[in-house]
Amino acid sequence: MGLVQNAIKWFLGRDMPADVAEIERERERRIEQMLIPTWEEGEKGPRFLLNMGPQHPSTHGVLRLFLELDGETVVRVEPDIGYLHTGIEKTFEHKKYEQGVTLTPRLDYLSNMFNTWCFCMAVEKLLEIEIPPRAEYARVILGELQRIASHLVWLGTHALDIGALSVFLYCFREREMILDIFEMVSGARMMASYFRPGGLAWDLPDGFEEAVSNFIELFPERVDNYEQLLTDNLIWKDRTQGIGVIDTQTALSLSVTGPILRATGLAWDLRKTMPYSVYPEFDFDVPVGTHGDVYDRYRVRVQEMRESVKIIRQALEKLPGGPFRVDNHKVAPPPKEEIYLSMEALIHHFKLWTEGMRVPPGEAYAWVESPRGEMGFYVVSDGSARPYRVHVRAPSFANLQAMPHMAEGGLVADLIAIIASLDPVLGEIDR
Repeated sequence: MGLVQNAIKWFLGRDMPADVAEIERERERRIEQMLIPTWEEGEKGPRFLLNMGPQHPSTHGVLRLFLELDGETVVRVEPDIGYLHTGIEKTFEHKKYEQGVTLTPRLDYLSNMFNTWCFCMAVEKLLEIEIPPRAEYARVILGELQRIASHLVWLGTHALDIGALSVFLYCFREREMILDIFEMVSGARMMASYFRPGGLAWDLPDGFEEAVSNFIELFPERVDNYEQLLTDNLIWKDRTQGIGVIDTQTALSLSVTGPILRATGLAWDLRKTMPYSVYPEFDFDVPVGTHGDVYDRYRVRVQEMRESVKIIRQALEKLPGGPFRVDNHKVAPPPKEEIYLSMEALIHHFKLWTEGMRVPPGEAYAWVESPRGEMGFYVVSDGSARPYRVHVRAPSFANLQAMPHMAEGGLVADLIAIIASLDPVLGEIDR
């Protein structure tokens, strides 16, 4: 009798129902088949199965891989996900729209601004409102800072995985500057929840523009330093060039987006191809690769950080004044000073925070170009203060499908570089 059967029998004082017992027996049979080595002869000796992971959450997330190996050659890879499942999509249905904002950063904790931005855009489509220009520009600035911060975590850990230790320390040094800006704006370094349906939670603080300007003046030189350490490093190139190759058509057939798709040579970036917010007002390039390997994915992301600096600089120069959220008290709370002077404002404040805003019935899909690709939120409203359904189009989930194609036929050692080049976040994959 399996461990689960014993536990249920102890808890209930009786055997589990026949149908549950059969499911448990089938699960144990499948696990046994996966774990027992398959001593089939390959070119380099007997093939066997290796259980790689699940890794600790502080690495690339809790990812488990079933590997079939012929010597050190990877014959088959099967990703096994679900170890970080939080049920966030279902939780949305039990929270008011305002409360749902705090759930979004937990999906992809390395690019949480994009998650919140995308959710807010979907709700704003249902409400049929346009947010003030100041809020749009602030979202772009903070979003591009978040892209840089995410890429810095990727670059530092990617280099660490392959054996370049010092790059990790340099990348996190610059990331700290960005997190300080987030803390200045929202009070939180990671889970900001600063974007809200209708605009921003509150206005940008004094000193924001100066802090961002100081960072973008310093950062390009730091990117030069990263490249001096890695781009022409013979060991780095040997570990990344020709590794984990994927072509454009295969990537498209697997719904791969983001830097992985662009590294194959296709300039598909939602900021250009399906523009949203105020991105059409900015001049920037879409970096692409040629070979679709780990090295090209590295070059694309490094160049994207430079392009983000260009966007931030332009957005700072054009940052307008004015309101930071819509003047609609059924969507956004009235200013605090009005609550003490106006009974109507007090009523709106009370009803908004106790009952929540009521979103007209309908459905909407919004998208953003996150550091990992197309992040999408599909929100269905039944007219109440809570969403009927929220579904997330998670880029890491789609991108992970490409791993078997990239890894099969390569070496086990190369698999580490391939996983890192995908830049997966398992909180976004499992949901």
